[in-house]
Amino acid sequence: MAPFAAQVFGHPSGHHRQARAARQAVEDARDQVAELLGAAPGEVVFTSGGTEADNLAVLGVLGAAARRRAGQETVVVSSAIEHAAVLEACRAAAARLPGVEHALVGVDTLGVLDLERLAEVLAEALDARVSLVTVMLANNEVGTVQPLSDVVALTRRLAPGAVVHTDAVQGAAWLDVALAARGVDLISVSAHKLGGPKGAGALVVREGTELEPLVVGGGQERERRAGTHDVAGAVGLATALALVAKERDAEAVRVGALRDRLADGLLDAVPSVTEAADRKSVVPGTCHLCFEGVDREELVVLLDEAGVCVSAGAACASGALEPSHVLAAMGVPARIARGSIRFSLGHTTSPADVERALAVVPEAVARLRG
Repeated sequence: MAPFAAQVFGHPSGHHRQARAARQAVEDARDQVAELLGAAPGEVVFTSGGTEADNLAVLGVLGAAARRRAGQETVVVSSAIEHAAVLEACRAAAARLPGVEHALVGVDTLGVLDLERLAEVLAEALDARVSLVTVMLANNEVGTVQPLSDVVALTRRLAPGAVVHTDAVQGAAWLDVALAARGVDLISVSAHKLGGPKGAGALVVREGTELEPLVVGGGQERERRAGTHDVAGAVGLATALALVAKERDAEAVRVGALRDRLADGLLDAVPSVTEAADRKSVVPGTCHLCFEGVDREELVVLLDEAGVCVSAGAACASGALEPSHVLAAMGVPARIARGSIRFSLGHTTSPADVERALAVVPEAVARLRG
């Protein structure tokens, strides 16, 4: 990224040599992202991150559908545990666009989408009315991998006119998105979940998918997202994706073992602790535990003081006292959810980090319970 942040200042839409060098970097990054996500280069739209990619997918598709189906109802179907970037976009579409309705599909107690209920919702809504089905690849709080191929199959059978979107932000570091999201029309990714820069992401828009832009004013990204490109950000996203693809299998084994050591150690050392989801269906980098009898915000503060950084729910929502909508959808009682903590492990996590957490967390929980 460094040359494009400090030396190559050309505007990628210009025509002089500096501009051409910047444009070449963007297009090289686009080629790389496309290959790694199983898309054609022209299907990749660079964004400012996962939230913008999700908003563009949801509001872009529903905006086009509302215009095309003027005077008729149109339905967007989502899981109940989507990231706020998807859920709030669905709610905004229902509030702003005439005739748009939002249907939620629940999950089981382990945080996996209820496919039978999805089939019922698709059948009830009728093919002609369903414009968008959006289900994440892996949950950002508890880490459960969703049955995306089944979602695609059900949608194609019961609502063949609908577009399928997946928020792959949390899953891209651990899963082969090109394989896991095969058949999906729209795919959102974010660089910072892969070790890349914050503020860079992309949306794959399959050829033929009708999408209204959210940002207008220029012809960039085939008029799907106007604005000067973040050249360094695009390069960083592509590089991070490439490194993840190269190291994914080995890192999944290594980090998964560290996660198991952390989870098992805390379950043994601390009374009244539960795992939110089945570890077999969770990405390796997520360890989500519920500590009964403590307040998660207080626990975050104590652990931070001891040098252990954890999250009380979604990182974007940490600091908010609202209960987790993910745990609520899973049927976790409020008194249990109140003490929920997410430990995130990744490329830089070491055995020493895990041992430090195993030493610090039991003491912090005991202090709060006392």
